[in-house]
Amino acid sequence: MTSDLTAPAEETPDAHTPDDRTVRKAVAASAMGNCIEWFDFGVFSAGVMTTIVGTVFFPPDDGGSAVLRSFALIAAAFVARPFGGMFFGTLGDKLGRKTILAVTIILMSGSTFVIGILPGYDTIGMAAPILLLAVRLVQGFSTGGEYGGAATVIAEYAPTHRRGFFGSFLEFGTLVGYILGAGLVLGIDLMLSQSAMESWGWRIPFLIALPLGLVGLYIRSKLEDTPEFQKMEEAGTVARSPLKETLLHNWRMILNLIGIVILLNVAHYALLTFMPSYLDSNLEIGSTTASLITIGVELAMLTVIIPLGSLSDRVGRKPLLLTAAVGFMIVSFPSIALMQTKDPLAITAGFAMMGGLLVLMLAVIGSTFPAMFPTQVRYGAFSIGYNLSTSIFGGTTALVIEKLIKTTGSNYIPAYYLVGAAVVALVPILLLPETARVPIGKCGVRPKAVPVPA
Repeated sequence: MTSDLTAPAEETPDAHTPDDRTVRKAVAASAMGNCIEWFDFGVFSAGVMTTIVGTVFFPPDDGGSAVLRSFALIAAAFVARPFGGMFFGTLGDKLGRKTILAVTIILMSGSTFVIGILPGYDTIGMAAPILLLAVRLVQGFSTGGEYGGAATVIAEYAPTHRRGFFGSFLEFGTLVGYILGAGLVLGIDLMLSQSAMESWGWRIPFLIALPLGLVGLYIRSKLEDTPEFQKMEEAGTVARSPLKETLLHNWRMILNLIGIVILLNVAHYALLTFMPSYLDSNLEIGSTTASLITIGVELAMLTVIIPLGSLSDRVGRKPLLLTAAVGFMIVSFPSIALMQTKDPLAITAGFAMMGGLLVLMLAVIGSTFPAMFPTQVRYGAFSIGYNLSTSIFGGTTALVIEKLIKTTGSNYIPAYYLVGAAVVALVPILLLPETARVPIGKCGVRPKAVPVPA
């Protein structure tokens, strides 16, 4: 495989070049928001929690399973994500990254907290699922502005030669948040009786989200806006209409991003949101065993994600993305076949095979996706493309796969879904420009037209 990574691009330090301590603070502040977002998913998708939430907030005789109700709630939040991405993303390109990220982290953590205090169906009737849906929509709206901004902050603070290393901490935050959420649910479930868990214990993980959000807000309040945005402000080149600029000149790259994100999100939500319930409900191995397998594989992913991000600084982002796409085509069916044995070791092996491919993508998306767009529209263009794809293909993954399994009776539906997503993503990955050694201020810039001599 050829590579254009021949030599590092030259970076000239200036008044806005941050020191190492500031870069580390920016990375921590950004990863914290992602951690809170996936803390919520870890809580929501834990095998025992999907059943409890689907039971507490809905009438007992509406004809739908509790698991499907919970997956529908997860999917519903994604309806609002593209609107949040468009709203917050374009504001972030106009007003600055820091201001918008302070708003999104409080909205995200506050919404998760509110779920923990909402009365159930037995108390307020049909108002319970309606209020829960409203809160989930607020979550989705705020999350739509969070991820693109967090990735943009890391990319615009990180030095060029280490952007892959620092960018990988964004998804490190994802895995930590998921492990914290799922691990907390597991711990509470093991400590409490079933009746206590169903009556009040399930609320505890949701309530913890608010203090986490306040910590994240405090860390973010200590940062200045990104060096790239400050340079843009001083030069007077902030886009007057970021949304117009995004849609007029960057729609091709947005489509490219959407294609890659299809695989990323199908794999992400299939493994981290759907699989715990799949192992419990469809393979009947028990929620505790399912949670332990999921958390164990994710802990293993944590150990390699930072080294993989650093590796991408040397070999480029595309080799890792291509390996993941081809890998999902090859190993999805063998992985699901191992799970059908219902043997815990075989299930862990199958889950780990897919987790290993997923972490190849997670390690580089924080450095890859922001670099696809120029600074003037980076936050908005990234957020629009990412959230459109996530809303259509990511948030619906668990719901669609569960419904297809119930309709067809085939437990291999996740494999079909993953292979299809990998095939779709292969072309945009091949078309992706390699930006591993390109300064972030020069990424995504359209080349100027060269006049043709008369």
